[in-house]
Amino acid sequence: MNFLSAIGRATLTFLEATGRLALFTLTALSHCLRPPFYFRHIGRQMLEIGYYSLPVVGLTAVFTGMVLALQSYSGFSRFSAESAIATVVVLSITRELGPVLAGLMVAGRIGAAMAAELGTMRVTEQVDALSTLSTNPYKYLVVPRLIAGTTMLPLLVLVADIIGVFGGYLVAVYRLDFNAASYINNTWQYLEFMDVVSGLVKAACFGFVISLMGCYHGYNSRGGAQGVGAATTNAVVSASILILVLNYLLTGIFFS
Repeated sequence: MNFLSAIGRATLTFLEATGRLALFTLTALSHCLRPPFYFRHIGRQMLEIGYYSLPVVGLTAVFTGMVLALQSYSGFSRFSAESAIATVVVLSITRELGPVLAGLMVAGRIGAAMAAELGTMRVTEQVDALSTLSTNPYKYLVVPRLIAGTTMLPLLVLVADIIGVFGGYLVAVYRLDFNAASYINNTWQYLEFMDVVSGLVKAACFGFVISLMGCYHGYNSRGGAQGVGAATTNAVVSASILILVLNYLLTGIFFS
C-alpha cells in the first residue's frame, strides 16, 4: 500500500504541475493577443535574447560545422564517398544541429536569466507592487519575453546555419584539400527550401518554450534566495528536456 500511495502522490503532483503550467501558458498567450503592448520592453528583450546571444551561438555553430566535416570525412573516406560531406554538413546543421544546439545554448543563457530575474522580483515583492500600481504582471514581464524569444531564436538559428556551413567549408577546403567550387556546388545542389524552413519552425517553438519555462519558474518561485536558485535550475533543465522532446515530435511531423 505504501508503494501504491507513493505512485499516487507522484501522479497527483505531476498532474497538478501540468495544470498550473497549462493555465499559465493560456493566460500568457491570451495577453499576447490583447493590447496594451510594451514595445520598449519587447525591443529590450529582443536585444538581450538575439544580439547578446550571437557570440555563444556563433561559436557553437562554427565548431559544430568544423567537427562535423572532420567526422564525416573520417567515416565516408572508408567508402570513397567524400563528395557527400558537403551535403551531410548542410542538412545536419539546417535540420537538426543548428536549431537544437542554439536552443540549448540560449536555454542555458536566457532561460536562467529570465528565471533569476523574475524570481528575484517575486521574492522581493516587486511583482505584487506592479499589481498595486494597476500594471498587469503578465503584460509587463511575461509577454515581452515570450514575443522576443519566439521571434529572435529563428534569426539566431539562421545565422547559426550560415556560420556552421561556413565552418564545414573552412575545414573541407583548407584542411582536407577539397575543391572550393565543388564543395559549394554540392552544398547548394541537395539543399531544399523545406530543410531550412523546418529548422526555423523548430527554432520558433524552442524560443517559445525557453521563454515560457524561464518566466513560469521565475514567476512562481518561492522561498527567498534558495527558491530563486531552484527556479533557475528548473527552468534550464525543463527547457532543455522540452527542446529534445519537441525536436523529435517536429521532426516526425516534417519528415515522416
